[in-house]
Amino acid sequence: MDWQRCIRDFEMHLRLERNLSDNSVQAYLRDVAHLRRWAEEQGLEPQDLTSNHLRTLLNEINKLQISSTTQCRFLSGWRAFFRMLVMEDVLRENPAELVEMPMRPKHLPDVLSDADIDAIQSTFNRSLPGPSRNYVMVEVLYGCGLRVSELVNLKLSNIYVEEQMLQVVGKGNKERWVPINSHALKLLMDYIHYERSKLSVQPGEEKYVFLNLRGHHLSRIAVFQFLQEAAEQAGLHKTVSPHSLRHSFATELVQNGADLRAVQEMLGHESLSTTEIYTHLSRQFLRETISSYHPHYKKH
Repeated sequence: MDWQRCIRDFEMHLRLERNLSDNSVQAYLRDVAHLRRWAEEQGLEPQDLTSNHLRTLLNEINKLQISSTTQCRFLSGWRAFFRMLVMEDVLRENPAELVEMPMRPKHLPDVLSDADIDAIQSTFNRSLPGPSRNYVMVEVLYGCGLRVSELVNLKLSNIYVEEQMLQVVGKGNKERWVPINSHALKLLMDYIHYERSKLSVQPGEEKYVFLNLRGHHLSRIAVFQFLQEAAEQAGLHKTVSPHSLRHSFATELVQNGADLRAVQEMLGHESLSTTEIYTHLSRQFLRETISSYHPHYKKH
């Protein structure tokens, strides 16, 4: 069986046998699409893949500094895909079952300062369409605290210019409203009017805001890659990912006295306890500030 037929059967399996929502089905299909792209580059069909192939791919993904949580989700999606192939007698065993789940990190992402963000953005040559778009994406990620999936799936109809708001579809297909500052909004609209309008948009991609130069909406991995490259060029000795920008957005708000429930709403956290991690960060920031600037602390 070739990839196209296997993925078509997998989609039918998810919809009819597992009765999953459209959002869940699309998430599984995206995870398998990453696997397919990599396998086809190696000349491998689904039945050719072994656990060693999957470990190699996970290792490559890990080098991109994609979070272990995302890696675990990839592997979970692949397990479901191969499980279906075993049920269909395409495979005798599930190669993904022999691959251990990546360890989830126990540390929080590095917090980026305004100077760090400026340094990252300074690496983009804004006279070129791709880097110019990347500059805007960094501004929106940091200025609005979006998840990378929310950014790449942002649609033109989600931008409310007069209200200076974005309508974001987050986890669990839940919608929320996020303010966008006037500077970020201007950059976003300039990108749409002067850069995006010049692209040959592919059928079915017309609704998405951020497109690659071939007219397709961007993948999450593409955002990880350009951010990592920019951070290296900027000479930052920090681990930088899209989540770093979201994490920094929330940290800045709490450190400067923002109401925790307002931060929860903007981040789209279902539980306030998830947002409360930033109060702990804020206390640490206060302790570090005192120890750095209080004369008695500096003396001892």
